[in-house]
Amino acid sequence: MFRAAADKDAAFMTTFSDAAKAHKGKMLFSYADVSGGIAEKLAEFMGVQKTDLPLLAAILPAGMKKYRSSTAAADLTVASIGEFADDVLAGKAAEHLKSEPVPETQGPVTILVGTEWEKIVMDPTKDVLVKYYAPWCGHCKKLAPIWEELGEAYKDNADLVIAKFDATLNEASGVQIQGYPTLIWYPKGDKTGKKYEGDRDIEGFKKFLDAESSALKVANEEL
Repeated sequence: MFRAAADKDAAFMTTFSDAAKAHKGKMLFSYADVSGGIAEKLAEFMGVQKTDLPLLAAILPAGMKKYRSSTAAADLTVASIGEFADDVLAGKAAEHLKSEPVPETQGPVTILVGTEWEKIVMDPTKDVLVKYYAPWCGHCKKLAPIWEELGEAYKDNADLVIAKFDATLNEASGVQIQGYPTLIWYPKGDKTGKKYEGDRDIEGFKKFLDAESSALKVANEEL
């Protein structure tokens, strides 16, 4: 239960405490603020902000999947909290993924956000090369102008997508990034994702795409 310090004596906290006793053993029940120390880091990881409070959420260690209850804290009951826990454990609850708003316009490099990741990356008609990055990462900043140049080079090929994904503000199901930047190739016909390990310069990227992109080969044949 994410709640503000001022809510420590709220009625929903009593309900939550009662639910913790009634459903002991299903999950570890805990509560936290969203500011200061480990609570702030937990809230950041869960994508919870002060404007979201109070909020019932859950996390599973397998894959670090996160979930949110759609029931307002004031409407929670011991039974509904138990049902939420059951649905999470049974895989019936929808995973909550962080996402920025969908961009109103796109440039040569497609800006991927969490809610659009599957639509764009998993499109079977597209070859997609994604840069997963963090804004504060020095290597990402160095790569940024090269990535923009790469996007500009292929902006007229609708079936070859050069994209970037801010992994600090967005999440995609099944995607776990260990370091920045991480570059992953999702070609037509095989969307399992292949990590790009080549040279990180414009020549290296173009050489890779010339060899791997069916969309690019078709375009070249039509010239």
